[in-house]
Amino acid sequence: MEQRDSDATAPPALGVGMVGYAFMGAAHSQGWRNVSRVFDLPLRPVLAAIAGRDAGAVSAAAQRHGWAAAETDWRALIARDDVQLVDICTPGDSHAEIAIAALEAGKHVLCEKPLANSVAEAEAMATAAEAARARGQVAMVGFNYRRVPALSYARRLIAEGRLGTLRHVRVSYLQDWLVDPDFPLTWRLEREHAGSGALGDLGAHIVDLAQYLAGEPVVGVSAQTETFVRERPRLAAASAGLAAPSGQAATGAPRGPVTVDDAAVFTGRLASGALAAFEASRMASGRKNQLRLEINGERGSLAFDLERLNELSFHDHREPAATAGFRRILVTEAEHPYLEAWWPPGHTLGYEHTFTHQARDLVVAIGAGTDPSPSFDDGLRVQRVLAAVEESARKNAVYTPVQEVPAEVR
Repeated sequence: MEQRDSDATAPPALGVGMVGYAFMGAAHSQGWRNVSRVFDLPLRPVLAAIAGRDAGAVSAAAQRHGWAAAETDWRALIARDDVQLVDICTPGDSHAEIAIAALEAGKHVLCEKPLANSVAEAEAMATAAEAARARGQVAMVGFNYRRVPALSYARRLIAEGRLGTLRHVRVSYLQDWLVDPDFPLTWRLEREHAGSGALGDLGAHIVDLAQYLAGEPVVGVSAQTETFVRERPRLAAASAGLAAPSGQAATGAPRGPVTVDDAAVFTGRLASGALAAFEASRMASGRKNQLRLEINGERGSLAFDLERLNELSFHDHREPAATAGFRRILVTEAEHPYLEAWWPPGHTLGYEHTFTHQARDLVVAIGAGTDPSPSFDDGLRVQRVLAAVEESARKNAVYTPVQEVPAEVR
């Protein structure tokens, strides 16, 4: 690697600074660490610095994940001359402040989903991104499931008209890590930090996938949400949110209120009139990370299951009924999205590769001076759907239109 860095033919360096080092920080670090070893890129990502409030923990994360330096203040990270791109992997309550500061400092930005904790924050971020765009900066939101090759290929088939006019979109995202009522009160269960619960954590992904695959927005929803466990043991210290440090929530610990939803179910309508159904839950016992979708159109259907993420099911309804049906497509061919850089056909990829693909797409956009996707505008559109879901749920499932994105931030 040192020889390549000193090679005069090597692409120019792109210094990356990351804020946050827990679950998503580890996933993003792997993407940044591997992307230039897999893809030919116009710029060479360099892991310049990582920031977190705990000096010992962030230094350990820097060493573990290959970052050259550690900072305990995200403002110091943004100010570094060796950082040209800021990757935000913090809880949602800090996304807007960090992203806007980074953009105003002249940095490119990648921000984890959901874009923000509120529509107002997301609007401010989209406005800042639009102003930065005029200065040659780019901003992207991290909906990594768009980078699953099977889902990217599904989008291609739909765009080519293989399904015809869409009729139905069904998406569910189910986990079970909150089933235990004594699981502790992490930041993901507090509205002031997370914004919402399963709705923002999981629902943001499936709303984005529905809009991305269909190529059109959700324009209205009818929703219900529920918090099944309303109090949980308080933690003695901070945690990553998906797991609690051992011994920090012992039986008998003081309990605090859960202020977000455990589950959300909602129906929706797309701009074309197609109907959609969504379910997001962190209380589905036996489901660790199951994301399933099916899209039905006049000419055919597609189905996908994240637990079989190298496969796509496709049905062509124009085939003779005697032989028609769903067929399995193994998405590992070089002609499939991203696969030209990986292994021979049949050699499958995993969850972590989506972050390498995400890094690849962002670096290519920066090098070409083009707009990356999903943009902050896309993140704002998802945020508006989430807000409509919460409003509908407060009104006992009354159909609620999704507010349109103002023209000035489109």
